Amino acid sequence: MTTTLIKGGQVVSPSGAVAADVLVDGERITAVAAPGALQQADETIDATGKYVLPGGIDAHTHMEMPFGGTHSVDTFETGTIAAAWGGTTTIVDFAVQAKGTSLQSTLDKWHGKADGNCAIDYGFHMIVSDVNDSTLKEMQACVDAGVGSFKMFMAYPGVFYSTDGEILLAMQKAREIGATIMMHAENGIAIDQLAAQAFEAGRIDPLQHGLTRPPELEGEATSRAIRLAAVTGAPLYIVHLSAAQALAAVAEARNDGQNVFAETCPQYLYLSIEDLAKPDFEGAKFVASPPLREKSHQADLWRGLRTNDLSVVSTDHCPFCFKDQKELGRGDFRAIPNGMPGVEHRMDLLHQGVVAGEISLGRWVETCSATPARMFGLYPRKGVIAAGSDADIVVYDPSAKQTLSAETHHMNVDYSAYEGFELTGKVHTVLSRGRVVVSPAGFTGAPGHGEFLSRDLNQYLN
Repeated sequence: MTTTLIKGGQVVSPSGAVAADVLVDGERITAVAAPGALQQADETIDATGKYVLPGGIDAHTHMEMPFGGTHSVDTFETGTIAAAWGGTTTIVDFAVQAKGTSLQSTLDKWHGKADGNCAIDYGFHMIVSDVNDSTLKEMQACVDAGVGSFKMFMAYPGVFYSTDGEILLAMQKAREIGATIMMHAENGIAIDQLAAQAFEAGRIDPLQHGLTRPPELEGEATSRAIRLAAVTGAPLYIVHLSAAQALAAVAEARNDGQNVFAETCPQYLYLSIEDLAKPDFEGAKFVASPPLREKSHQADLWRGLRTNDLSVVSTDHCPFCFKDQKELGRGDFRAIPNGMPGVEHRMDLLHQGVVAGEISLGRWVETCSATPARMFGLYPRKGVIAAGSDADIVVYDPSAKQTLSAETHHMNVDYSAYEGFELTGKVHTVLSRGRVVVSPAGFTGAPGHGEFLSRDLNQYLN
């Protein structure tokens, strides 16, 4: 067991930044003290002029996810290495129940994919796509196995879609066992009709993906999910919220005291439906669900982050290569695999919000680390720089300049959704449970270092 002293930096928490040194012994933080107060250590990291952050927690990723006859191209190995490069030291991925299978067999399958392959720590949510008596009974076993959050879909009829009645049953069970229901809230029945009409009229380009999934149908589904949660008393977490209409429904519920939470993603803060309209099928690179919106929604989302109506920033990282995968939808926008890459750039893109004055320094750390730790039962092991916590630490240079590009990123995908973006701020050094996994010398971690995290229930409800 070696000791590491991180000295000279500004330790950042949701309450702001303070000058402090941090001592790491083995895998844990053992002390946070005034500058110069801590003893010498086996190794020293000079953080002068830099921030010292709790490692980022991306609570919404899809590694090796099957979708539309293909699968997302980042493995648990490549995806977690890319995450580490970007200052994320924990991911929570989704085990995807297929129709006719059990939750336990699904969880076993995803453990098989991730075990021994992850460079950083990881946990799982469970996607429930087949609601029946057996599935409902198995939800308790999932909670006992450290998986206390269950994602459902109001979209994708025939694949993931659940009826309102099925959602009601799952919510009742979640209320009984203390679990959280996560919801993909889009009205998939209406969307499929609009998409079919567009295709039949000869409108087949990627822009139609956005036009046939209007924000009103995200707002409607979000409101409906909130009403179902109110009837059942279940806590509700809206994933990848993209539209002002959905945000208004969440804000109203929270103002009424309901246990409703929501996340957004960097793509909805920085990209827009104009990207879907790029010529020569380039817009396919930006096909995800919910779709990118008009730029006017971005100000509402930033405000939601400031007011805590949006509590978390995740990525919904689900990368498909442009060549051979996104191109499956040439001639029919409905066949474009839904998903975008982003796990490597979340911390940097949100720091750009600090630079631009959209959010505070403390709020950056809160939405990207501290709140997801609490929301998904990992605090204070994760999400904070404090004695006794895991030594998941990011030394971040707020003045470094970088330009995002597919030529330099580490995600296993052939394009960047943020190609050419010029950012201020960059990761300098990353520790995962005390081990330096990224340094100025490059990636120094290894697949298999990451451990499975058995999570507690939502800590905002305890």
